[in-house]
Amino acid sequence: MGEERNNGGSEVNTQIEGVGAKACWFVGATFGGTDDQTSRFLREGIWENGYQDRYLDLVKSIQPGDLIAIKSTYTRKNNLPFDNRGFSVSVLVIKSIGTVIENCGDGRNLRVDWNSFDPVREWYFYTNRNTVWRVLPGNWYSDGLIGFTFEGKSQDLDRFRNEPYWRDRFGDRDDRSSPFKWSGFYEEVANKLLTFQSRRNELFAGILDIASKVNGFSIVNDQFADGSIGPIKDICPFTVFGIFNRGITETNRKVIANELARLLGVSVPVPDSFDGIPILNNQKSWFYGYEKDRRQDDIGNLWEVFARAIDFADSPNEESQSNFAFAYDKATHISNTGWNLTMGLYWIRPWNFPTLDGQSRLYIEKKLNIHIDLNGPKRRCNATDFLKVLETLEVRFKEDTYPVHSFPDLSFAAWLYGDSKASDTTNVSEADAPGDEANAASEEEFIAAPLVPYSIDNIVADGCFIGRDKLQQILDRFSSKKNLILQGPPGTGKTWLAKRLAFALIRQRDDNKVRAVQFHPNLSYEDFIRGWRPMGDGKLSLVDGPFMEMIEIAINDPGSNYVVVIEEVNRGNPAQIFGEMLTLLEADKRTPNEALELSYRQFDGERVYIPANLYVIGTMNIADRSLALVDLALRRRFAFIDLEPKLGKPWREWVQTRYGFDSQTLDRIESNITVLNEMISADSGLGPQYRVGHSYVTPTGDNVISDGGKWFRQVVETEIGPLLDEYWFDSPATSKKAKERLLEGF
Repeated sequence: MGEERNNGGSEVNTQIEGVGAKACWFVGATFGGTDDQTSRFLREGIWENGYQDRYLDLVKSIQPGDLIAIKSTYTRKNNLPFDNRGFSVSVLVIKSIGTVIENCGDGRNLRVDWNSFDPVREWYFYTNRNTVWRVLPGNWYSDGLIGFTFEGKSQDLDRFRNEPYWRDRFGDRDDRSSPFKWSGFYEEVANKLLTFQSRRNELFAGILDIASKVNGFSIVNDQFADGSIGPIKDICPFTVFGIFNRGITETNRKVIANELARLLGVSVPVPDSFDGIPILNNQKSWFYGYEKDRRQDDIGNLWEVFARAIDFADSPNEESQSNFAFAYDKATHISNTGWNLTMGLYWIRPWNFPTLDGQSRLYIEKKLNIHIDLNGPKRRCNATDFLKVLETLEVRFKEDTYPVHSFPDLSFAAWLYGDSKASDTTNVSEADAPGDEANAASEEEFIAAPLVPYSIDNIVADGCFIGRDKLQQILDRFSSKKNLILQGPPGTGKTWLAKRLAFALIRQRDDNKVRAVQFHPNLSYEDFIRGWRPMGDGKLSLVDGPFMEMIEIAINDPGSNYVVVIEEVNRGNPAQIFGEMLTLLEADKRTPNEALELSYRQFDGERVYIPANLYVIGTMNIADRSLALVDLALRRRFAFIDLEPKLGKPWREWVQTRYGFDSQTLDRIESNITVLNEMISADSGLGPQYRVGHSYVTPTGDNVISDGGKWFRQVVETEIGPLLDEYWFDSPATSKKAKERLLEGF
């Protein structure tokens, strides 16, 4: 789509040999503000690292024979070969390609056999701002870039547009359903605000005019050095955004946003909803102090980081990043800016910067398990810390199975995360700051997250092939027995279903109310319930395990249900791991009257019970010869549900609709798997519990699979085949015959 246009109507003339397992290098030709050196590099047959202290080891690792390309990066909104819906698109320009002849070993100089071509070629989406970028083959997007650059192939734009990282902005989905439609308005407000940097008098005069028209607009008065109070005489761009991003009604937010749009000349419509956008505490809605307290250059420095952030987002390279980092670090020393600075950066370029408000930090560290360094003032992020989080997340976003795929997606997920500890983490400065004190007492810092309902219908929609009536029976049994185990052959989706049944039981998709634990042979009572742990001072401390933690949370929130999901219950020793809790699991013992003393007590006389609103669901693989039989006492306390391989019409429709398989391929897969399972069931040494489940032949992720037959062959060779070799370890001929039969027609 449009690739002929990008190539100027011609293919790359020179095909470079050697594309394979070796690294390919994409390097810049502009360093520290210098002019573009591409022409000189081509003329002299060289490439030079213009930095004295960067990339030295990386450049030293480049080998003769490696492929190299000169590139530059920027973003663009117009004249693109696809509908970008007004969003900026990352562009990587390939200026020249070549082969490394000699590495001089100093980390700075290479001799290169260049093959120039004209015009330059543009590659979209998958880019990198670093001057030296090593690209390794092995995944589809890296292979695509290498093929595009060095073999003259076209870029599969449709695939990139519909990848999770880019889908919300550029994909084929109906953008009316996107929760991030607001981002275009916010970016355009930032663009227009930037034009007021040198005419701030007009800006705050216009804001004072808005304040005279809108009820409750009470954040425009300043306090001066002589003790007087009067209208503001200056304002920073982030505080302008804060005027409609604070604890006021949504109606007032829209009214103010419309007035600001009129003042700034913004034509993009005001959002219908502000769901998931972080807001300021009304008491801390300025990014600086009163005039009597602030330094002369505070507001100017906030304008500087605002401008540098937009430049870095729109022209991502090392120079713009360095300028942004310098301005960011200056802004962190401004009184009352605090964590709000990251929120402001998110507002102005939501697809480029993360917000580190309290709720988002909680989600990043607790849910995503990403550590946030705090080397800035007052134990907050400096620029290095902030950019480290940004870059870590950007890499993770591109993983198909990652919980979130963009900064707006992350902020929205954090809003839904709704943890009781959120109030312990503030997104504002500790110091008093100007704001709307009249309303502050009744306003909360965090927007209350909505409930996200979850039911059996959602389980079916997510790709469950069990009938709705059967699912309802399982859920009813889980609700009444309180303890349930899903057992079945490998690949029947036990863990997948267990977590979704947990959500259906609590009637909402809320990760805070569902805790997953993996049992294994080394897991002990001390790990799962409570035990002694060494502390930093060398002493031992009594620490609760995950089950005790969930008991305490459930007891303190009796209005909600909580679920512990135990994967592979029989891979550990359940009776030993549960200890006295095994007795308390029974449904009729979920009361304080049945409380027992634990093996390890926090205080004399401590007695513990499992509350009625804490449920346990486990999974069990009955085909694993290495696992012990489940203790009869445990069996009596759990209801057991058998899961079967589920191929058939629901499975075929799901795979065909979601992944693009043709019906003939699906029919052959189903037929061959059915024959295999009949063979396994009839084997006296195996039996039905060893059948191959549908999960093996159900793709994951969101990508359409262009060749279903090829995909199935890979699954057989790398997953089902090795399983069959294990089943028939004493009869290789039988395993070989089964694999050959499985691949008939492929």
